[in-house]
Amino acid sequence: MTRLLSAIALLLMMVSGAFAQGYPTKPVRIVVAFAPGGPTDIVARLVAQKLPEILGQQVIVDNRPGAGGNIGAAMVAKSHPDGYTALVTTSAIAVNMTLFADPGYDVERDFVPVIQIATQPNMIFVTASSPAKNLDELIRSARGTKFVYASPGAGTTPHLTAEMLFKVLAGLDASPVHYKGAGPAYMAVVGGEPTVGTAAISGPLAQVRAGKLRALGVSSAQRLATLPEVPTLTESGFAGMEDYTWVAMFLPAGTPPEIAQRLNEAVNLAIQAPEIRQRLAELVFEPVGGSQAQFAGYLKAEVAKWSKVVRATGARSN
Repeated sequence: MTRLLSAIALLLMMVSGAFAQGYPTKPVRIVVAFAPGGPTDIVARLVAQKLPEILGQQVIVDNRPGAGGNIGAAMVAKSHPDGYTALVTTSAIAVNMTLFADPGYDVERDFVPVIQIATQPNMIFVTASSPAKNLDELIRSARGTKFVYASPGAGTTPHLTAEMLFKVLAGLDASPVHYKGAGPAYMAVVGGEPTVGTAAISGPLAQVRAGKLRALGVSSAQRLATLPEVPTLTESGFAGMEDYTWVAMFLPAGTPPEIAQRLNEAVNLAIQAPEIRQRLAELVFEPVGGSQAQFAGYLKAEVAKWSKVVRATGARSN
């Protein structure tokens, strides 16, 4: 019996390996869990433009926003594990394990972590007509009021960064207005409803440069070369506020490991291309890459980190 089981296992490995060698034989769909125009979408489309050269097949980007990334994630978790449907989402997938009673998936059970693609800090910003020139002025003007701010979605790290900053550290009566992605969130602030917002930097950056938004603080360890006049949250008096939005790729659990490795190698090659690195730098993204094991370890640490923040802030999914 033991020999029979071993023979079956060997046969399955051979079939899987042969399948992976021929992969892909048809277009690959990348489900983006957030709306067009936001950081997740921007990174996914940059990678998707390069992957056909590497994989030899068309790569289609399919935006499925909503519920802080849960709609797209749950869809991919339930898809056939053959490597033809991948998920590109943010650090929200780590946050949502605690933020939502039932996000529709378990990130460690239902997915294969493929690769961390890129990372960037978050930004607090206001509409250009706001009288607040810095975080101190914003917070002082908000005391004693019902303070609202635009968020790219419940469970995103910009949402949790703002909750920690405004509610826990500044003690404001703050409430998020959640949008289906960074694009709708920062454009709402451009229009002045609401006048304050939070997002990963790449989304609102063009509007900041155009003078339609004013950046008040960034969640990086140091000031950014692209926005040297904008202080970090730590500089602004909020020690320990160093948070990042990362973008990563996942596959459904059960995907053959050879296929997951093939996609890991392909994305690593894509983000090493000079034109991709230049574009990521322009958008204040730092390419990450690396092995599946590296990303799996980082993901586990992020789930633990953000669970503490969710409990400290009392953040809710709606």
